Amino acid sequence: MNLEVYEKDPAVEKDFTKRLNSLVKMKGKAFCAGGDVVGMIFTINEGHWSFGASFYKKQLTLDYMLATSRKPLVSLINGVVMGGGAGLSMNSMFRVVTEHTVFAMPEAQIGLIPDVGASYFLSRLPGFFGEYLGLTGGRLNGNEMLACGLATHFVLSKDLPLLEKALSEVASWDASTISRVINGFSSKISLKKESTYRRLETINKCFSRKTVEEILSMLENEAANGDNKWIIQAVSSMKSASPTSLKIFLKSIREGRTKEFNVCLSQDYTVTCHMIRRSFNPDFFEGTKAKFLEKDKQPKWEPSRLELVSDEFVDQCFENVDDADWEYLQLPVRPNLAKTWESKL
Repeated sequence: MNLEVYEKDPAVEKDFTKRLNSLVKMKGKAFCAGGDVVGMIFTINEGHWSFGASFYKKQLTLDYMLATSRKPLVSLINGVVMGGGAGLSMNSMFRVVTEHTVFAMPEAQIGLIPDVGASYFLSRLPGFFGEYLGLTGGRLNGNEMLACGLATHFVLSKDLPLLEKALSEVASWDASTISRVINGFSSKISLKKESTYRRLETINKCFSRKTVEEILSMLENEAANGDNKWIIQAVSSMKSASPTSLKIFLKSIREGRTKEFNVCLSQDYTVTCHMIRRSFNPDFFEGTKAKFLEKDKQPKWEPSRLELVSDEFVDQCFENVDDADWEYLQLPVRPNLAKTWESKL
């Protein structure tokens, strides 16, 4: 891949102006709001399911190469970051957010799961906050991302051009040096009273439960105790999502806590290939149609209720795809996984 060639280029070692050139940013109001799922649906319908698998394989391989880059990677997230955008940025060594940043992983609403390594980086958040984000698609602002550890630094958007210039002048790959440069532009944050991250004790109480059904039941019980606006939103979101997606994600994040990053990516690939192949249900196609094509937001999930999604049904979504056009995702051997720095509160 080009990134690997770049890392090994002797000219990069010699030219200080190229040493810290690993900046990831996007133009416009969004850093990256995710992949083109509608385009994937059309491609699959007009050709073969493996076309979608090929795209997804390239995406996950890129995520892996960025996460294991020899050079410190700095992601400047000044806008919406969802789905595929999280895969590009959340495993960077440095994740800089602003007052314009909005993070979410809402894939269950269209019959997918939070993927691109989410079972790795969400499972490493405090308590069971990762379960909350993945099951509800809840949104976080830049302050909340820094507080929970999804971001390493908060910088006001007006200061980003100056930060970029300062980083371009760093003549070292040393992570501590780069961190000090970013710290020089960082601002202090404060969480709003209504922030869901302030509800971590309740989130842990509810989202630590063993099953999705138990989580929902606990949330509904807590809603009766007041301060329930965020709980009502969480319950509503979960009840409108694909029951299959919710159960697959819960299994994925629980297992992801003890797995390496590359294993989580390979697992994501296997599960998603089943979904785009329609091995067991058509929820991804149904969810995309309801959300982006017909826009009625009334998907007909199969199965339609949580109690109809058995453990055996979920388990088979993690098994190898029985198809001649499928092969297990083999990621290149890389010596290092980028160190993720603690948030700078």
